[in-house]
Amino acid sequence: MDSSILTHALTVFMGFFAVMNPIANVPIFLSLTAGDDERAVTSIAIRACALAFVIIAVFCLAGAMIFTVFGITLSAFKITGGILVFLIGFHMLNGKQSPVQQPSNSDQEGQSADLSVAVSPLALPIMAGPGTIATAMNFSATGSWLEVGITIAMFAAMCIITLLFFLFGARLVKFLGECALGVITRMMGLILAVIGTQMLIEGIRGAFGLQ
Repeated sequence: MDSSILTHALTVFMGFFAVMNPIANVPIFLSLTAGDDERAVTSIAIRACALAFVIIAVFCLAGAMIFTVFGITLSAFKITGGILVFLIGFHMLNGKQSPVQQPSNSDQEGQSADLSVAVSPLALPIMAGPGTIATAMNFSATGSWLEVGITIAMFAAMCIITLLFFLFGARLVKFLGECALGVITRMMGLILAVIGTQMLIEGIRGAFGLQ
């Protein structure tokens, strides 16, 4: 396989890993499914990951059409998406969960651990939130069908990894501890902030014809 394709695949994967941060999302999943039996927890995890995959795949495949319908230029999207992704990374870098990508306390209150939580807040906005959508469309909007396929495949891999984290989350939290989770969140935040900055730079270059 061409080295440029491998590099692109790795870049896409790391982008998704940073914005989704599956390790840090484990405590949220455990709190939403607390007290539920193992079968229900497994069903919720599978449905959340499957729904998130469908949402991102649709945006990857229909990205160009969405731009055309709403009259959006790629440069404008990269500028806005870059700012959005940077803000999520900035919040994570400070050890906080970004309100853009995470549900608020009021959103989580009263949520019962039934299949509805697989849709909200797990699939939306935790897994397939604005930051994830912006990242996916940035990687696939101008690419060939091969790059679109790579983007979808890398997100599928992320969904599988997230599913494993959800299913074995209790053991993971116990093994890592709160301190390690905080360090991982900050590391992912730094990577995400850099990705957002790069998106912003590319958008400004395209808007002013500096490429």
